[in-house]
Amino acid sequence: MRNFDLAPLYRSAIGFDRLFNLLESNQNQSNSGYPPYNVDLVSENHYRITIAVAGFAQGELEIYAQDNVLIVRGTHPEEKSERKYLYQGITERNFERKFQLAEHIVVRDARLENGLLNIDLERIIPDEAKPRRIEIMN
Repeated sequence: MRNFDLAPLYRSAIGFDRLFNLLESNQNQSNSGYPPYNVDLVSENHYRITIAVAGFAQGELEIYAQDNVLIVRGTHPEEKSERKYLYQGITERNFERKFQLAEHIVVRDARLENGLLNIDLERIIPDEAKPRRIEIMN
C-alpha cells in the first residue's frame, strides 16, 4: 500500500485532525486479515458484525467498546502442545480486531453460534440531533 504525506492537509484544514489521525493509523496498521469478518446492514439503523472465531471458546473472547472503537480479542490459554503436526492449516493464534464506530452507534448484543461471533449494533440518534420542523410565524 502507498504511504501518503498528510502534512500539507494539516495546514489548510481546520477541525479535521481526528479524520487525518484515523487515516494515518489505518495506513500504519498492518491487518493480516485474521480472523475474517463480515459487516452487514440489517436495516436502516441496525448493523451486524460477524467474525469467524472457530476454535475459540466463549470464555476466550472479549468485546470492549470505548471512544467509538469496538475491540474484539481472542486469547487462547498458554499451553505447551505435545502435538507434532504434519500439516497445520488451522491457525490457533490470538487476535485483536478494532472497528471504528460512528457517533451514536451502540452495541446491542453479542452471540457465539457455530464458530461465528455475531455482534449487533444500532444507531440511536438523540432527539436533539433529529431534524425538527420549525413553524413560520405571521
